[in-house]
Amino acid sequence: MFYLQNNLIVGKALGVSNNILVMELRATGWMEVEDRDAIFKELHFKTFNQAFGFMSRVALQAEKMNHHPEWINVYNKVQITLTTHDCGGISKRDVKMAKFIDKIALSM
Repeated sequence: MFYLQNNLIVGKALGVSNNILVMELRATGWMEVEDRDAIFKELHFKTFNQAFGFMSRVALQAEKMNHHPEWINVYNKVQITLTTHDCGGISKRDVKMAKFIDKIALSM
């Protein structure tokens, strides 16, 4: 399990910093949420239908992973927050989900 400390993803079990994972996510537009151990990204699509299609694809993957995003959709905009409630912070599951989200967004 991991948690965010001083803008680094840190393994609770290992006590090892994984700053590379954070830098990879930052490079694709993910940001750490202030005052919360979570990551956030806002995506814009051409239409509401495209945004909803994106959310549907992410929802199917979330069910497979049993790891569900917090999100808001207004017309063509989708705001996504990822955190792992079980460990009280960011985990490898969040990183995996963020990478999946980026992959799907690029394909839309």
